[in-house]
Amino acid sequence: MDEPDRWRHMATAPKDGTRILVTIRPSEQGPAEVDLAYWSNGDQFGAEGWRASDSSPGRLVEYAEPELKCWMPMPSAKLNSSSMPSPWEGDDAQQLDGSGI
Repeated sequence: MDEPDRWRHMATAPKDGTRILVTIRPSEQGPAEVDLAYWSNGDQFGAEGWRASDSSPGRLVEYAEPELKCWMPMPSAKLNSSSMPSPWEGDDAQQLDGSGI
């Protein structure tokens, strides 16, 4: 796989406001899924942390660190729902960064 298509451990995710794809861990609310997110330094609408890119003032979607499994940079081509990658379903850190993909 090309470098931009690799899932990476969340510890290496950019915290500069860059929009990235994240795998959200499965929970009681549903299966794992992929979302477009960014790091917010906090503002009058919410605390510092990961936010879904479709958040808006008064309607923030925030993710706690443990909810997010891994990340990848945005693909360079125009993104649409049919080109969204599948959520990472493998084990955690042992197989991220390309070693088990």
